[in-house]
Amino acid sequence: MSDSKKFNWTGWLIFAAILLFWEYGSRTNPRLQLYFPPVSQVVIALAQTFVSGEIVNHLLTTLARFMAGYFIAALVAVSVGIILGYFRVIHSLLDILIELLRPMPSVAIIPVAILLLGIGNSMIVAVTVYATMWPILINTVDGVRHIDRTLVATGKTFGLSRWRILQRIVLPAASPYVVTGLRIGLAIALILVTTAEMVAGSKGLGFFILDEERSMNSRNMYAGIILVAGLGYALNRLFLGLEGKAMKWRRGMIARETVS
Repeated sequence: MSDSKKFNWTGWLIFAAILLFWEYGSRTNPRLQLYFPPVSQVVIALAQTFVSGEIVNHLLTTLARFMAGYFIAALVAVSVGIILGYFRVIHSLLDILIELLRPMPSVAIIPVAILLLGIGNSMIVAVTVYATMWPILINTVDGVRHIDRTLVATGKTFGLSRWRILQRIVLPAASPYVVTGLRIGLAIALILVTTAEMVAGSKGLGFFILDEERSMNSRNMYAGIILVAGLGYALNRLFLGLEGKAMKWRRGMIARETVS
């Protein structure tokens, strides 16, 4: 059994110990309960908001914005990354612009997005796309540029068209880099969706967390935070599962090369 499929008993025990310490500390110090309510009360509050349907609507709104922003960013970044990686001239023309925009904190463009798109889904999705595309773009460019040029030259020798070379040689060779960028972008997309919802949203988990904090309802606030954390964990595990199936061919190829 591979390490990725083993149950991480140690990690979960440490996590459980932290929760128990939180519960004990809050129960034994009532003054802390306003800021750190017992975990049991937070779990009850989370269950109550699910039963009432209050948090479900916010969850579905956040998920819809996340999916739209993430998949648009992935499509754009992978496509542009392949072009920039494969055509060195185009990359050199845009390199300065990319290096200027990439390090800028993505939350800094929220005011610009509000100015251009107003407050609503379009603004939140646009900000998410902008933030998410950078790690995917950079990893895709690096993946394409690190391909052995001999492979490309061999493809040309055998008369493969440029599209066939991209399809049969470039994309398979660059796929580990692309997958890494997609996984990094997954977390960034969720972060930016919730952040934008806090800044200029009227629905969504980010708005729910901030609204409950303003109402001094710390149990519901932590319930929202736990839900966001659980959502991020679930999305990451789902991605790893899909990655394992999608990249099985590559691991088999590496195993054959190692044996030979």
